[in-house]
Amino acid sequence: MKQYSPTTPSRRHMTTVDYGVITHSKPLKSLTTRIKSHSGRNSQGRVTVRHQGGGNKKLYRLVDFKQHEFNIPAKVEGIEYDPYRTAFIARIVYSNGKRSYILATNTMKIGDQLITSEKASIKDGNRMMLKNIPVGYMVHNVELSAGRGGQIIRSAGNYAEILAHDSGFTTLKMPSGEVRKVMSNNYASLGQISNPDYALTTGGKAGHSRWLGIRPTVRGSAMNPVDHPYGGGEGKAQRGTRRPKTLWGKITGGRKTRNKNKYSSRLIVSRRKK
Repeated sequence: MKQYSPTTPSRRHMTTVDYGVITHSKPLKSLTTRIKSHSGRNSQGRVTVRHQGGGNKKLYRLVDFKQHEFNIPAKVEGIEYDPYRTAFIARIVYSNGKRSYILATNTMKIGDQLITSEKASIKDGNRMMLKNIPVGYMVHNVELSAGRGGQIIRSAGNYAEILAHDSGFTTLKMPSGEVRKVMSNNYASLGQISNPDYALTTGGKAGHSRWLGIRPTVRGSAMNPVDHPYGGGEGKAQRGTRRPKTLWGKITGGRKTRNKNKYSSRLIVSRRKK
């Protein structure tokens, strides 16, 4: 972590990740595209997701979550920053000359050799079927449906632990503490994702959130009665409603939101601890 001298009030408590592991300052142009910001608005121009807007202009890196270049060795060319995700990304070049971005592991460095294969060697960065990974190993970028590419465990410092293999399913302990089953024929990458210190960062000032495109959140009790169920009253008034409610009057806080009939419920062995 990088700490700053308190030259200003906002610098006093500000901490950022040490970007010393970054080796390339500019992304590969052929693997970038521009995503238009809609500031949380739909096609009619109405805000459907609050607290979004502004922020620095960003280029989207086309990260390959599938890694379907099977049995073709690849070499890590560099570690890069990605403004659209908390983890670092690695630029790799396959032996056939193709280049792509993948999620970087915590131990990855320039020159490392990687491969995607049904049964590869047990080494951080390699990608293989879950059924061929020994119990106790850390994995990330795990597929939920075969061939669809990694969908879970993709943010900084995260990993899942393999607990068991049984009857075509692999049991994973998720970063949240939840234990669930995934089809053993699905692919996963070995190792912990890079940038584990991200969770320790402190913005130091409100402007830091604005750079990230996060707009302020206003308390419901500070609004007028027409704008929120908690609004109105003289001074610091009480909530005035028996159960906590959202902006739209829906019950929240303690109410279960998961669909009881959700198809994946049968794959969850135990829920995360509250």
